[in-house]
Amino acid sequence: MNVRRRLIPTAALASATVLGLTALTACSSSAADDKDGKLDVVASFYPMQYLAEQIGGDHVSVTNLTDAGQEPHDLEVSAKQRGELEDSDVALYLKGLQPAVDTAIDQSGIKTKVDAASLTSTEKHGTEVGGHADEHAEEGHEDHDHGHSHEGSDPHIWLDPVRYAEVAEGVGKALQKADPDHAATYKKNTAKLVKKLDGLNKRFEDGLKNTKAAPPKVFITTHAAFGYLAERYGLTEEAISGLDPEGEPSAKRVKDLQKMAKEDGVTTVFYETLVSDETARTLAKDANLKTDVLDPIEGITKKSRGDDYIEVMDSNLQALRKALGAK
Repeated sequence: MNVRRRLIPTAALASATVLGLTALTACSSSAADDKDGKLDVVASFYPMQYLAEQIGGDHVSVTNLTDAGQEPHDLEVSAKQRGELEDSDVALYLKGLQPAVDTAIDQSGIKTKVDAASLTSTEKHGTEVGGHADEHAEEGHEDHDHGHSHEGSDPHIWLDPVRYAEVAEGVGKALQKADPDHAATYKKNTAKLVKKLDGLNKRFEDGLKNTKAAPPKVFITTHAAFGYLAERYGLTEEAISGLDPEGEPSAKRVKDLQKMAKEDGVTTVFYETLVSDETARTLAKDANLKTDVLDPIEGITKKSRGDDYIEVMDSNLQALRKALGAK
């Protein structure tokens, strides 16, 4: 059973956050004293960039290693980007999502390395092994660990507003420690962002509460990016591929999804903006289903339904409400 947590910082969370900051070095003077007077932050991809910009405001200069429109999972770090890392004050990344970034940051001499995955809890989420579609295909088979896969922990924590707010708290503390001259501003901006995320969480709770879709309220996506979101709001995600957005589903997987969609009254197959929609559209056509966009917000492009994280998440909410027959 999912237990919803309010986005209110606690002493325990604050302590865990401080411990979770990787190689965070306190300085006797602000790290932003050099160059243009701003704290140089390198973010691994858009959700980290968004946090740095929202919390840092005018006191930070943010560089994103992942270009807009680039699929972040397979990013290769260039020599130029390694140089940018070496020259930065803070590296903000999500360990486990981009292996090349993990390696580059580990090998860099940067003083403040903030791993977002260490600032909240992570879990494994079902993909092709033991998912809900498998239950339809093999009813009565008791050897499945339903809802869990044999892959590593799911890194898509930013798609759960509650976990993302916990990460924001940790990032705020990291910036305060790296640049104490502007600590008051970082603290204020963190509180403002957490309030925004609290509002977003409330909209999702209210918006997905009453739908025509009966439990387990299934939705189908291209890849398994929405496990945390599904768990938070009482939904069931079924991914065509696994945690890898470029993965190819087996013929059995496609057949199981078609059967599940018919039996559970699924109406929509969701595709993404940064990867091919071919598989999703083929499945939808064969199963006589609709298609729509559910954006994992790994980057903002002209195709995005919104200009920033909050706007795109609100668009995702409306897409889910429509697909699940919200009242």
